[in-house]
Amino acid sequence: MSPSTPQRPRTSRRTLLTALAATPLLSALGAGTARATAAGDVYASNTDLYTRLPDGEGTDYARRYKRHEMADASAEARFPFHRTTVLAPHGGGIEAGTSELCLAIAGYHPATLERAQADGPVHDYWMFEGIRNADNRELHVTSRHCDDRVALALAAGSLNVLSLHGCTAAQAGAPASRPEAVVVGGRNTDFRRHLHEELRAAGFRTVDGAEVPDLGGDDPDNICNRTLLGKGGQLELTTELRQGMFGSFTRQGRAKSTNDTFRRFTAACRAAITRLEAGPDQAVL
Repeated sequence: MSPSTPQRPRTSRRTLLTALAATPLLSALGAGTARATAAGDVYASNTDLYTRLPDGEGTDYARRYKRHEMADASAEARFPFHRTTVLAPHGGGIEAGTSELCLAIAGYHPATLERAQADGPVHDYWMFEGIRNADNRELHVTSRHCDDRVALALAAGSLNVLSLHGCTAAQAGAPASRPEAVVVGGRNTDFRRHLHEELRAAGFRTVDGAEVPDLGGDDPDNICNRTLLGKGGQLELTTELRQGMFGSFTRQGRAKSTNDTFRRFTAACRAAITRLEAGPDQAVL
């Protein structure tokens, strides 16, 4: 399989964008507290959540995604094929800041959804976002129970997935004196190595997911690993690291107040993806 020059992409943006802009965020600390396992989850899966909240989309939660249209109509030429998808399974007010990171790493401005660089690569993305005034953490579904059909289809049609999450410094094992850290996990060892190297070179403290099993992302059923290669990457950012990426850590303010820390982080992730996609297992025969 191989695509031709990408045509104009179709974007799922629903009217929930209005709700996202209008709804205030839960307190920054509360929104940043992740559940590393399914033990505290209210819902057994995304399907369970959608079934039990039949009118919840646009009031309790939002889903945004972009799948780029590709085609190969040539009998002679070969064209590059889509390789990487970026996910934020706990975006919005669940693990604050991960929606904005997802969009920027995918190549889009988090406030305008416009392409950030005219000549830079773009990636497919999917986000599940809590948009309540409070209690967004009740919408958390652990990654190995993520069964949203769009998310599964995007992951299964990609060689790579990078999944973004939020955690606390305590969960990441970061000291109180230096709580800004990111746990690098997932089953793709090459991806983990590239992420460690690029993030450290950009000035960020990384923690090996093998040292923090609850945040390691090594379960085969984790959405980050449900790719064509059966492996992917996962990042767990502490609350303090995410807070430091924005001038305003509110739902209304985050997308429009990204700073140099945010840009350095997203650029490092994009560099790691570029290195990964140049690897020998990335060829679409």
